[in-house]
This record gives sequence, structure tokens and C-alpha cells, in this order.
Amino acid sequence: MKNVVIAAGYATRLGELTKNFPKPLLKIGENTILGRMLDDIDKIPEIDEHIIISNHRFAPIFEKWKKDEGRWQKPITIVDDGTETNDTRLGAVCDLLYAMDKLHIDDDLLVVAADNLLFFSFQEFVDFAKAKQTSCIMCHEQPSIEKLQRTGVVELDENNKVLGMEEKPQVPKSHWAVPPFYIYLKKDLDLVRHSVENGCGKDAPGNLAHYMVEHTTMHAWQMTAGRFDIGSLDTYYEAVERFG
Repeated sequence: MKNVVIAAGYATRLGELTKNFPKPLLKIGENTILGRMLDDIDKIPEIDEHIIISNHRFAPIFEKWKKDEGRWQKPITIVDDGTETNDTRLGAVCDLLYAMDKLHIDDDLLVVAADNLLFFSFQEFVDFAKAKQTSCIMCHEQPSIEKLQRTGVVELDENNKVLGMEEKPQVPKSHWAVPPFYIYLKKDLDLVRHSVENGCGKDAPGNLAHYMVEHTTMHAWQMTAGRFDIGSLDTYYEAVERFG
């Protein structure tokens, strides 16, 4: 299984802090946002490589970070998607397809966004997918209708099979919100490869999850602990204060 980290965005909401520096490498205490995530994922026996997709401006910074850190057991590959501005970005789904094509990936994939602090282990998610033998998404209970209207929302049956998914619904059909963490099994990679040409949205990683739910069997793992999403200057400084 490959760990694919989507990290090619420009984090414009963090202003000058990420104007010339990638958000995943911002420090939280003595570690980085991405480093904390890799510390967990690197221990998963099924993972044999970390693939980090960056843009052309930040790829050299990731390469230097990779060289300076060097503490993980699994190899790290940095993929430069060739873009240099927020206006020309490929979008998360196209970045994944680009890396799959460039590296000739034909393996199970753990696909993660690189701007979250997590309070559970991805090992639980991998074990869940192995048990279900399907591609999987994550979900967590979200009581706020306002927050549900800004994210993906899924309906589940009693076995956690995904019955349907909506992106940013005005009238959510459940309280199960979907964070940006996914497992796509090798048997479903053909669907992934042809998703955009068949109408899948390009920008948010949730677009691909929505597409896959409509084209194959998916299950949703219910998170056993929380996460902290770093999406703005305020949330970054809050993360530094609370967890640094």
C-alpha cells in the first residue's frame, strides 16, 4: 500500500505565512504538521512508500525537508506537479492522477490531506478496509448543520456500507461528515484513473470519493477520536498553542 499525501495547494488563506512555504511543513512544537502524520503512518506494516505530491514552487522545499529529516523507515518520493500559482493548480484529484501516471502506481492507496492533526492511528482505518475488502472513506458525527453544509455527508447502512454521498448539501441527510482521508484498493484504480474524464470534479479530494461511491461499493470507517483541521491563520495559531 502506498501512502499518497496531497500537498500541492498554495494555502492562500494563511497569507504571508505560506506565500513561499508549504503549509504541511509548518511547525507545531518541534515537529511539522506532515511529520506528525508520517510518524503514525510510517509504522503501518502495509505501507511501503510515502508519495508526497507538491507544486513546482514548493517541491524543492519538500526535497530539502526529506533530506534533513530522514527519520522514517519507508522511502519518501516527492512528486512535482509542475504548477506555480494557485490559479493554475491542477486540483487534488488531478494531482493524484498525475502521480499515479508518473510513478506507474498499481497498488492499494491510502490518500490523505496534509493539513490535519489526528488523534487516532491510520492503522485502524487500514484494518477496517482489510476487513471490508472494499475501498473506504472515513466519517465522523457532526452535530452542526452549518458545518455539514460545508463538507461531504454520507448515508450509511447498519454495516457501514455507504448508501450515498453529497458534497455540501443544503439539507444534509445524516450527521456523518467525511474528512479528507481515503483508501482506494488496487481493484478500483481503473475507476480512479478514468474518473475525471467521466465527469468527476477536479479540485477537492472529496469529489473523487463522491464519484467512487456512485461507481463501486464503499464502506465508511467511523473515526474513534478527533482531528484538528488547520485551514486558516487562526486555526494554525490555535494548534500551536494547544498542541505545540
